[in-house]
Parts: sequence; structure tokens; C-alpha cells
Amino acid sequence: MSCGEPHETDCSEVLDHLYEFLDREMPEGDCTKFETHFEECSPCLEKYGLEQAVKKLVKRCCGQDDVPTDLRSKVMGRIDLIRAGEAVPDHDVSVQDTDRSATAAE
Repeated sequence: MSCGEPHETDCSEVLDHLYEFLDREMPEGDCTKFETHFEECSPCLEKYGLEQAVKKLVKRCCGQDDVPTDLRSKVMGRIDLIRAGEAVPDHDVSVQDTDRSATAAE
């Protein structure tokens, strides 16, 4: 996605780090660069607005539910793998799945 105009911060960089911006998990200087980009680039601003609206909707609808500890651990583990650039399996292989495989092999 791009408006076709050159920007100091490339559209692909903005979209790759959009959730970090939304969650305010990036340095203030980068936030300022992104805000400047949104002022200049309407397609990226539209994507930002859409993602912001979805995030607010999820928080409103699901924000009071407690997240199971094991689910949180699995999600955080996958995020760590992605950030490290490692391959992430298409399905989760849990301890129970491994136990079943071992039992079936016997």
C-alpha cells in the first residue's frame, strides 16, 4: 500500500511496525516519524484508522476477560519466534500432542 509519493519514512516500514505504533511500544522519535507519515499519506492513515478501530472494538468486547496463562505463554512464545526471525509452525505442537504420538508409536 502506498500513495505513490516519496516519504521520509517508507510506507512498508510504517505498515510493518503499525502495531508497535498503536501500542506505543516504539521510541518517541519513531512515533513522531510515523505521525508525520500519516499526515502525508492517506492510504497509510486509513490503514492506521482501521487497525485502531479494530483494536478498540476488541478491547471493548473482550477487554474484561482473563486470558488463560497457557494461551498467553503460547502467544508470547510465537511473538518471540517471529521477532527472532525463526520459522513458526502452522499448528501448535503441545506436550499433550507429543505424548499421544509417543503412545501411538508403542
